[in-house]
Amino acid sequence: MRALGFHEHGDLSKLQLLDLPKPEPAAGEVRLKVAYAALNRLDLFVLKGWKGLELPKPHVGGSDGAGVIDARGPGVTGWREGDRVVVFPSLSCGKCEYCARGEISLCPKHHLIGEHEGGMAKEYANVPAANLKRVPDGFPLRDAAAAALTAVTAWRMLRRARVAAGETVLVVGGAGGVNSMAIQMARHLGARVIATATSDEKAAVAKGLGAEQALAASGDWHKEVFRLTNGRGADVVVDNVGEATWGKSIRAAARGGRIVTVGGTTGYNPPAEINQVMWKQLEIIGSTMGSRAEFEEAMELVFAGKVRVVIDQEFPLEQGAEAYRRLAEGKAAGKVVLRAAP
Repeated sequence: MRALGFHEHGDLSKLQLLDLPKPEPAAGEVRLKVAYAALNRLDLFVLKGWKGLELPKPHVGGSDGAGVIDARGPGVTGWREGDRVVVFPSLSCGKCEYCARGEISLCPKHHLIGEHEGGMAKEYANVPAANLKRVPDGFPLRDAAAAALTAVTAWRMLRRARVAAGETVLVVGGAGGVNSMAIQMARHLGARVIATATSDEKAAVAKGLGAEQALAASGDWHKEVFRLTNGRGADVVVDNVGEATWGKSIRAAARGGRIVTVGGTTGYNPPAEINQVMWKQLEIIGSTMGSRAEFEEAMELVFAGKVRVVIDQEFPLEQGAEAYRRLAEGKAAGKVVLRAAP
């Protein structure tokens, strides 16, 4: 079977179209005939590698995937060949105190399909049956795949930030995969949304998703947020950009506001600005992925059409390196998708 992966870490030149054996599902697994996989910035980080990351090679990326069940391993019940499904990307130990209360993203052994485990960028993938969710008839498998990781990440992030109706939410970088979901989900919760964008195209995407304003990322957008809120600032700031924007995010936040983050695409070590955090009595909230219950809630919003999946571009599997490149160059407005079916 065809797969997109690499034998050694490095730049985009290390990606290859591989020919791998078709897998046989083990106990508790199904074999999925993958229709679509989707990329996230995590895939770029895994390709590059980091200190301590040890993966069996070749490694196949892609945390997101959707397709049709092709075969069932021993002990799998409740599913049939031909069922249309999307994959919940999180894996955990299933035994610790966090798993026991459903908070699997807090599990010390929490990891993702496509990160420490082989991913979905291939024609067939073995997946634990417990990680499947049924895709309604008529709903595009492409959109289901593109939504999986970003939807649960955005939903948990906003829940942890306690976004409420009537509040103002600032989304820093509004056209990315997670943040395009965050804009819509914040609006669903009744909040007013202001976003920033790095281009006119991305600004149009953010406004089309429900942002009242899309401010130029190159400007003094923190000052503009204060102007738009009559000098009050944003109740909640979503900042997954990190070092390049953190100072402005702190200044854009209202007194008693909350800043929530699920990453730092420009770096993880911004100036702490503890004086601002202290005097404004800000809350800094971290979030990662989400629980199975939050995945169910987020995907139901998607399936019901209350949240739209933003697709930037679709590439066939054999053009996977181009898909990675588009993501790496920061050109994508929404999700970059790989078509696994020939």
